Amino acid sequence: MSKGFATKAVHDGYDCQSQGGGAASVPIYQSAAFDMVTADRGDALAAGEIQGFSYSRLANPTVKVLEDRLASLEGGKGAVAMASGMAAVSSALMCAAEGGGRLISPVDLYGTSVDAMKTFFPNFGIETDFVDDINDLDTVESLIQDNTRAIFAESVANPSTAIADIPGLAYLAHRHGLALIIDNTVPTPYLLNPIDFGADIVVHSTTKGISGHGNALGGVIVDAGRFDWGNGRFPQMSQPELIISDERHGSMVSFLDAFGKMAFLHRVHTKYLHTFGAVMSPFTAYLQLTGLETLAQRIATEVKTAAILARHLLTIPQVEQVNYSGIPEGRHQGDADQQDRLASTLLPKGVGTILSFKVKGGYEQVKRIVDSVHLMSYMPNIGDCRTLIVDPARITHREVPGPYRLSAGVGDDLIRISVGLENPDDLIADLDQAFAAAYPKTL
Repeated sequence: MSKGFATKAVHDGYDCQSQGGGAASVPIYQSAAFDMVTADRGDALAAGEIQGFSYSRLANPTVKVLEDRLASLEGGKGAVAMASGMAAVSSALMCAAEGGGRLISPVDLYGTSVDAMKTFFPNFGIETDFVDDINDLDTVESLIQDNTRAIFAESVANPSTAIADIPGLAYLAHRHGLALIIDNTVPTPYLLNPIDFGADIVVHSTTKGISGHGNALGGVIVDAGRFDWGNGRFPQMSQPELIISDERHGSMVSFLDAFGKMAFLHRVHTKYLHTFGAVMSPFTAYLQLTGLETLAQRIATEVKTAAILARHLLTIPQVEQVNYSGIPEGRHQGDADQQDRLASTLLPKGVGTILSFKVKGGYEQVKRIVDSVHLMSYMPNIGDCRTLIVDPARITHREVPGPYRLSAGVGDDLIRISVGLENPDDLIADLDQAFAAAYPKTL
């Protein structure tokens, strides 16, 4: 039976009779280890020959439900949950480029992602070629080298809300044997499934809209399960690995040998999660499953409010620019006609729940506005059921080099709002009184 999104968000990955002893909610398996029953079964579990649970750093029943549900919602073949969104982003990018590979990425990204690729990954032999506009496919193609492994972008950029040309990037990447990795945090799977448009790997900070309540950190990597990791660009996938081999019987296999087109996800799980240990706790998985159940309803409401707020901001004289690709007047990054087309074809239900805007007077006025709101909370998170406000240049994008920040439109005059579930009229009233406090002589 074909199921709709809201139904999948409540039911997929869990059968209360076969998995939970009849419990309506997914049980919290708060255990470090599990009985392997027999020596032969323990050996098979350790070798990855059978699926099951032995140690929660490797797999946990509560976490597994979240992984299976998110894979279903994104249209993937499997998923690995991690302790945070950055654990997921870093693991996915490093797994693709390990051993001296290169990445191609826009500067218009969440600040820590830029910082990781610019200043941290090079210490591990991984370099990144940055572009101002990821949708300039000619420029992206000109950067491809023999050791380029993947193109990385946010489906909807934070905080500009520029929309990535996922079909165009997928066509270009696959023509050169590259993987396309998309961070889909801002739209969530409710608004967009990048795999449907050619993405190979999708990552999320599940802390954000998927959880929806600002109460737990988490991340996930979803694999489409169709990329050819044996095309010659990914030698790490073809090297024999002891952890998945049977050394005692002289059988040494690679992730590609053992898992084929699922080699990437199994390598992330077995090498990165297992070795670096950025494990999601079962209680966190439970909280995020609870939030996920209402994802469709929350995002639908918040997207409507975001559009209302964006249009109201356009009427305020002290606002110089509104960035919200959910309305035509809010599309400023790249080619306007292309952004219109991408909004209608990739994101017909909306682009997400964040928006940003530039104000007259610079940082001093920004400070007065964020210090004057009463209903909105001054917090660096997004996707919360509460409306949050922040100055990205000083907070979420502080570690991004100045030229990159300015190219992405993140100056000291920018404010970002993550729209929650409050009544739109109340949010508008809060903004109006904050602007009145910040510009007392002009309003």
